[in-house]
Amino acid sequence: MDKKHRVLIVDDEPLILDLLKETLKRRSFDVNLVDRGKVALKTLESSHFDLIITDVKLPDVNGMDILRRAKKLPDSPGVIMITAYGTIKHAVEAMKEGAFDYITKPFEIDELEITLDRFFRVKRLEREVDVLRRHIQDEFSLEGIIGKSAVMQQVFEAIQMVAGTNSTVLIRGESGTGKEMVARAIHALSPRKKGPFVRMNCAALPETLVDTELFGHEKGAFTGAVGRKDGRFKAAHKGTILLDEISEMGFHLQAKLLRVLQEKEVAPIGSNKTERVDVRILATTNQPLEEWVKQGKFREDLFYRLNVVPIILPPLRDRKEDIPLLVQHFVEKICAINGLPKKEIDKDVYKLLQEYDWPGNIRQLENAIERALVINKGDVLMPGHFWFLKKEMQKIAGPTANCKLAGVNLRELEKKAILDTLAKNRGNRTKTAQELGISVRTLRNKLKEYRENNEVPEEYIIWVYESKD
Repeated sequence: MDKKHRVLIVDDEPLILDLLKETLKRRSFDVNLVDRGKVALKTLESSHFDLIITDVKLPDVNGMDILRRAKKLPDSPGVIMITAYGTIKHAVEAMKEGAFDYITKPFEIDELEITLDRFFRVKRLEREVDVLRRHIQDEFSLEGIIGKSAVMQQVFEAIQMVAGTNSTVLIRGESGTGKEMVARAIHALSPRKKGPFVRMNCAALPETLVDTELFGHEKGAFTGAVGRKDGRFKAAHKGTILLDEISEMGFHLQAKLLRVLQEKEVAPIGSNKTERVDVRILATTNQPLEEWVKQGKFREDLFYRLNVVPIILPPLRDRKEDIPLLVQHFVEKICAINGLPKKEIDKDVYKLLQEYDWPGNIRQLENAIERALVINKGDVLMPGHFWFLKKEMQKIAGPTANCKLAGVNLRELEKKAILDTLAKNRGNRTKTAQELGISVRTLRNKLKEYRENNEVPEEYIIWVYESKD
């Protein structure tokens, strides 16, 4: 049996409440009636609804407040506004803020039922799309790593192949490509998955501290050693240790690590005794270790001990077909973490993001998406929300001093200069006017003209409408 749809109706007119109640009860909906906006807001804190039908005008709280609160909920219900003829303007405003639709008083039952049918049909299609999206992501993901490209499928095969062994793995790739995620996936898919996963960033501490962190020390071994301390190798017993950025480990520690790999023993600082450890070692690097070996910067014997099974992660610029899946994943993840309403993604966003080479790889992509979501006030993520990325792409493309300007429309050239400078100065009109060599008054008039003629491209909207002196 299908789950009943739960509907909250908010209206201060008893006749409207009764009419809506009878109509929805007849369709076997679970109906909750309230006649005050404040009661509705309180109800939303404790109960989940699939749909809210609310009057725009209420005695205490405006229907727009109910809409805004509903849109902030993790699994936000749809909202249909009821409005009198004189408040249609408010209903249109509500549509811009995410309401599904509005009906005007007096309304026919048929009109209401058509709107309800359309709403639940759209919701059903959205659920089907979500299921399909999750299916696609499950098919092209492994322990949270996402990729349908041939190079990433090869990485998945390598992870699954090596996970069941005790072999040492050297995970290589540029910064931001997800090396730690690969290490965690190997551990999670291994027989050691119930044991500890211990990470050590070799670049984060000076060599003296790395030594005691990895191998531990005895009481009195050095100034400040007021007690005995077990190192991270001991903490990782029966589990996995990840040596992140192994290239940053000094020669002294490289020799001690080689002994651990060969003998499966660690010697705490200040002790003459060794202790056996059962630990699988994974290591990562973004450096060309073969070259470092030739230059004498990394021990050759340790390199070969670590490089038993190499896994090489491709940079994002070599797997751009994965960007749409990554974007969908990060949008859902970031919205959930930050309590943001769910966002749709305009198809041109994928095209824009695939044009960029992403020097910071997946980490940079995730940060860019989070930044775009934070400045996005609508329900759809648009290319204009990545204005900062477009500026970076233009910078990489190089100066345009040698471009031919014959035939260029001077008004468009002026508008472009004004809007680009305003965006560069993050909406500061005074600074923009100074750089352009015009008065603030002239700048204001130009911006007013662009607004009135709807000539402001999306990527500049935030600066034109929220600019400041």
